[in-house]
Amino acid sequence: MTDTSSTPDTRTPAQIEADIKRRRENLAETLDEIGVRVHPKTIVGDAKAKVASSVDHSLGRAYVGVNRVVTDVKHQFVTEAGAPRLERIVPVALVAVGLVGLLVVNSRRKG
Repeated sequence: MTDTSSTPDTRTPAQIEADIKRRRENLAETLDEIGVRVHPKTIVGDAKAKVASSVDHSLGRAYVGVNRVVTDVKHQFVTEAGAPRLERIVPVALVAVGLVGLLVVNSRRKG
């Protein structure tokens, strides 16, 4: 930063007044911006936006993870051509039917 106190100011009074006016306007804009930034509604709005962004990011990651699991399971029961793999579907279906049967028998015993 240079020391301007020893150099004479060659500006006219009109130029000095215009410079002062411009600086006042810049200062007023800066103060308005600061007022908006520290206003409670702005702070709450910024916090809400950050939380929403974080939730969106988390949900996106969860969706990708679930989609990967579903795709992996699908590949276990369907061939690349889209045909069902009966050698895997039938045993799983039999186990599911057996579990449902056990639940029905168990609920009748208690009831």
